[in-house]
Amino acid sequence: MTRGTAIPDTVTLHVPFRVVKRGGRKEMQLPEGATQPRRADSTLVKALGRAFRWKRMLESGEFATIAELAEREGIAPSYMTRVLRLTLLAPDIVEAILNGKQEPEVTLARVLEAFPVEWIEQRQNFSQSLSRHPTKAQPSKAA
Repeated sequence: MTRGTAIPDTVTLHVPFRVVKRGGRKEMQLPEGATQPRRADSTLVKALGRAFRWKRMLESGEFATIAELAEREGIAPSYMTRVLRLTLLAPDIVEAILNGKQEPEVTLARVLEAFPVEWIEQRQNFSQSLSRHPTKAQPSKAA
């Protein structure tokens, strides 16, 4: 713009997006093909941290039972057992959650539901592409 050009009073910008719920929050989702930086889901990260801390406390003998630890933490033992199951997640799923690269379907509510112990089945359950995680059951396609 030059000094002789008038500055418009209003500028209209069209940005295609939709609002989706994720982990109890609303998030903007960009159209197909658009890239957006991912942030770690703080509720998932916090739950993972608690799970591994509680596991360490139980394994060290600091607390003899889940019920005893749950009472100390002021939560229901049933909730604690659901959170403790997060320590059984495949390492690559844990890493994806910590890096904010998990699939959009992977929310705290979803991971607190029962999930398979086998890592291959976990990846299928949480919609992660097995081609990104080669295993004996799913060999990688080498050229």
